[in-house]
Amino acid sequence: MTQPLKLTGIRGMIAKKMHESVQSTAQLSFFTDVDASALTAARAAWKAADIRIGYEDLVIATLGRILPAFPLFNALEADGVITPQAEINVGVAIALPGALVAPAVFDCANKDLPTIAAERASLVERAAINKLTVREMSGGTINISNLGLTRVRHFTPILNRPMTCIVGLGRIAPEPAVVDGALAIRPVMGLSLTVDHRAIDGAPAGDFLTALADALEASHPIP
Repeated sequence: MTQPLKLTGIRGMIAKKMHESVQSTAQLSFFTDVDASALTAARAAWKAADIRIGYEDLVIATLGRILPAFPLFNALEADGVITPQAEINVGVAIALPGALVAPAVFDCANKDLPTIAAERASLVERAAINKLTVREMSGGTINISNLGLTRVRHFTPILNRPMTCIVGLGRIAPEPAVVDGALAIRPVMGLSLTVDHRAIDGAPAGDFLTALADALEASHPIP
């Protein structure tokens, strides 16, 4: 028989934090699809160069490029004041047995893709053995959550306060598309965005999601 789930210990802390997030912010979510052709090509090229790059790494690097133009999306809230952050520190949601953590890759705007990938891999490895630092656990300025290994394309990720924004990555699957007037099959990735509507209105949220999708669809640095 399945045992009851007790909201105590780590699970209780997560439950309390998620409840506080929903209760204390005005969360609004947006969704779009991304032609992932450039992402899959870049990942394959890095793999051919014997460097392991994940889709999350490509998204993190892209956030590092576009966020300077969207300061309210890389901001923290305290006592009703939204403060844009000078450094872009992308928190990465990592699922553990009975727990969820989101340690940060720091200063992503000033790191190349292999460095970002290596640092994210280190976070995942150390999260599994409870070796993350307090700074890594608390230093994020924006979060990403990846459900790309499931059949989920779009979802409504919950804000990790005091951040104002979280990006959700869905699965990549082949879909029909019209390219230059002809029907083609392209890999398509679901992209979700949740913002704190107290600080970010619908129009800038749409602009940010559009800019992120456009940047992900553009060519990416390859070896």
